[in-house]
Amino acid sequence: MATRLLLLIGTKKGAFIAESDGSRRSWNLKGPFCAAWPISHVIGDPGTGAIYAGGGNEWFGPAVWKTTDRGASWTHSSAGLAYAEGETPIKAVWSLAKSKPADKLYAGVEPAGLFESGDGGETWTHIAGLRAHPSREHWMPGGGGLILHTIVPHPDDARQVWIGISAAGVFHTADGGATWEPRNRGTRSDYAPEDQRYPEFGQCVHNFAMAPGMPDRFYQQNHCGMYRSDDGGRSWHSIEAGLPSSFGFPSAVHPRDPDTLYLVPLNGDQAGRFMKDAKAAVWRTRDGGKSWADLRQGLPQENAFMGVLRQAMATDTLEPAGVYFGASGGQLFASADEGQSWVAIAEHLPTITSVETMVING
Repeated sequence: MATRLLLLIGTKKGAFIAESDGSRRSWNLKGPFCAAWPISHVIGDPGTGAIYAGGGNEWFGPAVWKTTDRGASWTHSSAGLAYAEGETPIKAVWSLAKSKPADKLYAGVEPAGLFESGDGGETWTHIAGLRAHPSREHWMPGGGGLILHTIVPHPDDARQVWIGISAAGVFHTADGGATWEPRNRGTRSDYAPEDQRYPEFGQCVHNFAMAPGMPDRFYQQNHCGMYRSDDGGRSWHSIEAGLPSSFGFPSAVHPRDPDTLYLVPLNGDQAGRFMKDAKAAVWRTRDGGKSWADLRQGLPQENAFMGVLRQAMATDTLEPAGVYFGASGGQLFASADEGQSWVAIAEHLPTITSVETMVING
C-alpha cells in the first residue's frame, strides 16, 4: 500500500495541509481552509481519516471544524461549547486530542476548561470537574491568556488524562474528569518569592509530551525550565543543563525512542523570544535529557528572528522519523532524517500556531 504523509498546519488565517509520499522529498500544500478562521490546533485521526481543526476568537467564537476528504469539504460545530450563563464566554478552542480507548475527542478552550465529544465533534459536553477544582479561583492567565493548551490522554486507560493550563500548571484525572489533582512538584516559578518558588499549582507550563511506550514518562517545557517526569507528573526534575536557554515553547518526542526529544529553545522571555543569536537550531537529546546537541544543517544561521509556538512542532511515525516545525514568520521546516538536515517546505504562510502529522496507508 502507498504511504501518504499529511502535515496538518494551524495558522492565524486558516488551516493548511501539506502532503507527501513516504519519501518526503516533495510536498503539495493546500489551503487555507476553515474560511480563514484563526486556527489554533489541527489534528488527524488515522483510524477514520478525519481531520479536526479547533479555533476561533472573540469575534468568531469557538468551533471545531472537520473534514473527512483531506480538506475538499469541511463542516464545523460549536454545539455545547459554552459555559453556564453568567460565566465568561468561551473565546476559542485552543487544543484538540483524540482518546483511542475512550473513542472521544477532547477540546481545550479559553478561558481554561475541557470539553469532550462522543460523536466526532458534532456536539460537546463540558467536563465540569476541572473548573470545580479548589484552585480554580487562583488560576492566572499567562501572556496568551488563561488557556488549556495541552491534552494528553493515556494510551490504554480511558479514565486518565493530563492537561496543561497557562498559567495554572499540569493537572491529572484518574476518573474520567470527575476529579483532578495538580502535578507540578519540582517545577519552579522564578518570579515568586523564594519561599514560594515551587508551588503546588500556578506554574506557567508551555507544553508537555508523553514518551512512546512509557505512559509515566513526560517531558515538559515550562516558562521557567525544561523538565522530565518518570512518575506520571507527580514529580519533575530539571533537564535544562546543556541547553542555550531554559525558555521555549514546543517539545516533540520521537515516535519510538522514549529517550529522544526535540526542542526549540528561544533566547528568553525578556530578550525577544526568538532563536538564540538569531541562528535557527533544533536541539535533540538521545539520553532522556542528560545531554543535548544542536541540529542546524539547512536552517538559516543569520537574521533568523523567528519564534516557534507551543504546538508548532511534531514528529512522524515513519522510518527514519521525520521532524517538523513552523515558525512565527510563516516558514515551515522539515527533516526526513531525525533532525540531521532540514529544508524549508513552505514560506510566507500566516503565523503558524500548530503542526501535527498523520500517516495514511493505502
